[in-house]
Amino acid sequence: MTQDERRIWLVNYLLKENHEYADIRIPNNPGEQWRLLRALMNIRPAVPISNELIPIQDEFLKQEIKKKGITDISSLAPVSDDIYLWQGDITTLRCDAIVNAANSGMTGCYVPCHGCIDNAIHTYICRCSAQA
Repeated sequence: MTQDERRIWLVNYLLKENHEYADIRIPNNPGEQWRLLRALMNIRPAVPISNELIPIQDEFLKQEIKKKGITDISSLAPVSDDIYLWQGDITTLRCDAIVNAANSGMTGCYVPCHGCIDNAIHTYICRCSAQA
């Protein structure tokens, strides 16, 4: 499956998960398809994912992250014991843990495709990021 085919497959899958999205049509433009996919990933409720979705999503995100490049924590110098200060795209950092921002209710962002760290994490961070 190509990256384009994975993107379309993922959009279709996520649209079919919720009957409220029945009228949404997939755009022809790859950039608009990616934006729709990202929006669907950002607003997807925390419910179990099928075993059919996981490998396709992981491969798609692994390829997207590979395009952006990876920064391995081993290439950074700690400012203190096991504490690192780094500025960059958090979705490209290979490390054991990251900290996500939260609102006063301790929940994340509810605006699809918003440029916040919560949406970036929900778009790009997957089980594959440790393997990228």
